[in-house]
Amino acid sequence: MRTYELMTIHRPEMAEADARRQSQILKRFLTEEGASVSNVSFWGKRRLAYEIDKANEGYYTVLTFDGEPHHVTDLDRALSLSDTVMRHKIVRPEIRPARSSRGKAKEDR
Repeated sequence: MRTYELMTIHRPEMAEADARRQSQILKRFLTEEGASVSNVSFWGKRRLAYEIDKANEGYYTVLTFDGEPHHVTDLDRALSLSDTVMRHKIVRPEIRPARSSRGKAKEDR
């Protein structure tokens, strides 16, 4: 199993309780599919960096889970079809891009 992080931004028109409930629905979805959720962090309503669908705010949630690649595919499809999710992003936190030798030389100075 691999570790993944999911960040979702839910619509600001929702009540905070509904946004929290949506994060628990995501957790239940993953556990029913066989993934194990290690952390659910609800950040609350925050200002967006740029306007999305005429909205300037959204409810942020970060969810950390261990799963297989097919869990990511299923989750991505479900979130893409959801009306309550404005944006989502799934990443593998342990994978970091390699630094170039030029970048390292500049940092060492």
